[in-house]
Amino acid sequence: MNEPDGAGSFFGRRKGKALRPGHEALVQTLLPRLRIDLNPGDAPIDPADLFPHAVSCVRLEIGFGGGEHLAHEARTHPEVGYIGCEPFVNGVAKLLAVISSERLDNVRIFDRDATELLAALPSGSIDRADLLFPDPWPKRRQRKRRFVSDENLAALARVLRSGAEFRFATDIDDYAGWTLARVLRSRGFVWQAAEADDWRRPWDGWPGTRYEAKAREAGRPAVYLSFSPR
Repeated sequence: MNEPDGAGSFFGRRKGKALRPGHEALVQTLLPRLRIDLNPGDAPIDPADLFPHAVSCVRLEIGFGGGEHLAHEARTHPEVGYIGCEPFVNGVAKLLAVISSERLDNVRIFDRDATELLAALPSGSIDRADLLFPDPWPKRRQRKRRFVSDENLAALARVLRSGAEFRFATDIDDYAGWTLARVLRSRGFVWQAAEADDWRRPWDGWPGTRYEAKAREAGRPAVYLSFSPR
């Protein structure tokens, strides 16, 4: 029998230790200019309109942590628009520092629950969605807080265009199995792997993350799963 996926908050703390003065200033000045504001009753947003210049496509990263992967992608592909979702203000501040110092103009930030943003996006408007090393919520009573659920997979499938990709990485075996079980029973996605190396090796151009490095040092190799919308 399928284990039910309950609704709830998919993130933990909103803030950790006190921000450094420079980071605090960026949260107060730069974040309001990059933040995607949503209000109840608003019409769906066209993500391509969020950027100051024309973009070839728009990609989404859910839970970008400290932002190192998102910043790498933004500087490597300046023609692409990137939306990063992260409610943890300390992580947002780290990304803002990079955006400011490198003058990246192709990043926008949503600092609330990513499910709110998914509901506001038009169908077929996102070229790729990344969910990289999300909080595994390991205790059984916490698992309803995992972002990967039947409902959220359906929402992701709706906003991804034909030929797009949903990428998921984790070093937690249980979360990898949890994700595969829900994707394989979903009507929205197909697992792209043809052989074991397709999920053992990271994607081309992968810069790595600090969390991934710590997991490897602890003896937890990561898996890299790629799914395409049906």
